[in-house]
Amino acid sequence: MHKKDFLSIRDLSVEETHDLLDLAFSMKANPAKYTSALEGRGMALIFEKPSLRTRVTFDVGIHQLGGFSVYLSPLEINLGKRESVYDVAKNLERMVQGIMIRTFGHDIVENMAKWASVPIINGLTDFNHPCQAMADYMTMKEVKGALEGRKLAYLGDGNNVAHSLMFGAAKLGVRIAIATPEGFEPNREVIEYVRREGRATGCELLVTNDPVEAVKDADAVYTDVWASMGQESEADKRKAIFQPYQVNGALFSHARPDAIFMHCLPAHRGEEVTDEVIDSPNSVVFQEAENRLHAQKAIMYTLMK
Repeated sequence: MHKKDFLSIRDLSVEETHDLLDLAFSMKANPAKYTSALEGRGMALIFEKPSLRTRVTFDVGIHQLGGFSVYLSPLEINLGKRESVYDVAKNLERMVQGIMIRTFGHDIVENMAKWASVPIINGLTDFNHPCQAMADYMTMKEVKGALEGRKLAYLGDGNNVAHSLMFGAAKLGVRIAIATPEGFEPNREVIEYVRREGRATGCELLVTNDPVEAVKDADAVYTDVWASMGQESEADKRKAIFQPYQVNGALFSHARPDAIFMHCLPAHRGEEVTDEVIDSPNSVVFQEAENRLHAQKAIMYTLMK
């Protein structure tokens, strides 16, 4: 990697993105080979937002690599209030060999990376969710083989997950279609970046308000909750707006017959996806969740070895 941090897939080269996926597959196939890779190395896990998958996969992952973790809850740090990001960074760099942070503003992880001398891993911000997208593309490759030219359809809010999937598509040559209600499209700068940088890999980006157009002939269909953490007050309003984007049997039927269904979880069953789809043989959501472990082990190993 050119950088010592993992803040966004955008920061990786095409080669680095492929290398991380290859390493994740190696770690999944041969876990015993890496059991002392990060022996004695500690990672601070900073959580400003609650989590199941991020918490467990980073905690278990660093231990499987021979290291250890220190969990830090919002009450223990309260970034920017109890203690500044600068002070937290300068303290932790003297105590641990890496920091994972799951927070709100993307500027928080950028500042942590600016001020801390140890590697910073973005466990989620309001802008992107790069560890999730790495696990997603690992899963897609595991099931579908080569990613180049495959079509991924994403339906719902043009949010942090959508942004990271888009960045990943540009690096991996995936054709990606994003369908959102009007006014909920992804960040304009992200769209422009993916269209510009994706030319070299064969990535094609479609942004539409038509869910059927997005899903047509897709190899994978992806969705996320309609109201993310911090948007709970908008939940009822969003339900009405996003209802046409629900991934149900009728909408899923427009994808390829062997298409897979993907979701970053947690899922609000009966809202963005029906039980008929998420519990179908086409669903790979739990395989995706497991692959968070392997993808993040590859990231930790690459940054902290």
